[in-house]
Amino acid sequence: MLSACASMRRSEAVGNGLARTALLALLPRLGRGRLELVERGRTHSFGPADASLRARVEIRDERAWPSLLRGSLGAGEAYIEGWWDTDDLASAARIVARNLTPIDRARRLVHPLVGPLQRLLARVPANTLPGARRNISAHYDLGNELFAAFLDERMVYSCAYFERPDADLESAQLAKLERACRALELRPEDHLLEIGTGWGALAIHAASEYGCRVTTTTLSRRQAEHARARVRELGLEGRINVLERDYRELEGAYDKLVSIEMIEAVGWQYFPEFFRRCSRLLREDGLMFLQAIVIADELYEQEKAAKSFANTHVFPWGCLPSRRLIRELVGRVTDLRLAWLDDITEHYPPTLAEWRRRFEAAFPRLREHGYDERFRRLWNFYLATSEAGFREGRLGDVQLLFAKPGAVRAAGTESAARATVAA
Repeated sequence: MLSACASMRRSEAVGNGLARTALLALLPRLGRGRLELVERGRTHSFGPADASLRARVEIRDERAWPSLLRGSLGAGEAYIEGWWDTDDLASAARIVARNLTPIDRARRLVHPLVGPLQRLLARVPANTLPGARRNISAHYDLGNELFAAFLDERMVYSCAYFERPDADLESAQLAKLERACRALELRPEDHLLEIGTGWGALAIHAASEYGCRVTTTTLSRRQAEHARARVRELGLEGRINVLERDYRELEGAYDKLVSIEMIEAVGWQYFPEFFRRCSRLLREDGLMFLQAIVIADELYEQEKAAKSFANTHVFPWGCLPSRRLIRELVGRVTDLRLAWLDDITEHYPPTLAEWRRRFEAAFPRLREHGYDERFRRLWNFYLATSEAGFREGRLGDVQLLFAKPGAVRAAGTESAARATVAA
């Protein structure tokens, strides 16, 4: 028994050493950004000495070496364990993102061979009706006190829209809600369907400021409870109906439809069904507003089959669509047409940076609710690496307005005139 344990430790040590050698051989190719790697008091420096983007990474446990070679999943898990640390997590992630081009190229070359097998083995549909409820609950039912600690006062959990550089998060989130409602040209006689309630901010804003009826749905029990309480508190029970149904279970016909950063939880196998259902739920003159986090077009095929930190530890079985995919699917499975598209990616880094600042400031209070140090490191990694992805162009955030064939002024809305239309 003891000899077997000793043999396992020796094997682990050998594996750690080989991974260290491999990583130290790769890092001299770092061309964009300066990275200082510290181990046992010794510092290795990589990248241009005069680079403006720089970070210091300390290896605290040799088990970090093989983990760092396993992409975001391994790096994130090792960070949670405390096997490595850094003085600037977002900058370290940005440096890595800037230097992934050779790896991306290699993945594209081997994807035709391994992609089908990956999808078969690792991506068996998990977002069935019961699966979707479990996956949504795993993130959004972590506790309303958690999200209240770092979101704005309305608890909007999606990219804000900073109309001025000095705008605070509260006003930027209000501006985003207004932007969606104006794009949809909401009127008191409209019945708006929202897929993805969040904590009720958009439904409340639409009903109270525009006078329309709103049916909104979420699979998160905690979100639904909070939203219903806010609706009762504001006396909006006659205008807002909060459901706990999957988008596939919805029925009826609506004048307008809005879905803000919910599509990322649909799962790549179900993207066609999502758009098909949205189109069927709209009246013939209806409008649909979609805000979506997207992955770069050239990365979509590889990423949809990849096991990443985000879709393992943060949003189970989630998958980001690409712009090209959205437009192709809408054109193929619906009768909707694109009225305008606006890229708001530049607004996500400041949103995420502010969320992380608030999360860190609130964490002493969150400890009292049972959130431990591992949870703090997990969420720091999630927020910082997300910010890096948006800053370095691997991720994007877009707002799109789609119109049914009979929509009045489908391509001539006031908001369309202000939006940046993409070809």
